[in-house]
Amino acid sequence: MPEAQAAARSSNRLLAALPIEVYQRLQPALEPVTLPLAQPLYQLGDPISHVYFPEQGIISLVSLLAAGATMEVGIVGQDGMAGLPVLFGGRNDSHYALVQVAGKAQRLRAGKLLTEFHRGEALHDLLLRYVQAVLTQAAQAAVCNRFHTIEARLARWLLSASDCLATDTFPLTHEFISQMIGVRRAGVTTAAGVLNQAGLIRYSRGRITILDRVSLEAFACECYGVVREALAAVVSGH
Repeated sequence: MPEAQAAARSSNRLLAALPIEVYQRLQPALEPVTLPLAQPLYQLGDPISHVYFPEQGIISLVSLLAAGATMEVGIVGQDGMAGLPVLFGGRNDSHYALVQVAGKAQRLRAGKLLTEFHRGEALHDLLLRYVQAVLTQAAQAAVCNRFHTIEARLARWLLSASDCLATDTFPLTHEFISQMIGVRRAGVTTAAGVLNQAGLIRYSRGRITILDRVSLEAFACECYGVVREALAAVVSGH
């Protein structure tokens, strides 16, 4: 099926990459839902009843420490799916999922996903490639948080958010970013000031605009490129 036809079904790239016969088996069970800001989609330790394919917005996968601190361990946008633990038993013991930027998604019952997944056909292969990309994302985040500056980490994160949303302008507060990348709000404010003074971004009243994407990519650490290539390989199959 031509790529244009696939994309017309859904702006989520995983759904758009499926062969038409696979999508037609899933389509009756796909439920369009709104993703309100800060809505939890599933909690730490709970069984996951549904998976979500974002078409707009961002879902953060967040790890919670005993002391109450949080750290984003994954980000899901148009190129992904939230709810991968259903492929490995259904319980989620490592993170919770939270809507970080409001939007829309296609929701699918976990049982329906598993039925198609266990056919061992196109969806099976696609989601296994996506699992590999998510593992790459988590590994790079660990390296990034240990070795790279806050400014480079912020640049990487803003570029990833922009990719998820397919826009260079989006709503985000310094407080929210600080929770996601695991630094104090003052550190985010300082780092954002550096990027703003360099003419790479503009931050005003809770909205961030990427002004110079090429220069921001050069400013960011190499982790951004590694993760971007891994996600691109999911739908290309390479």
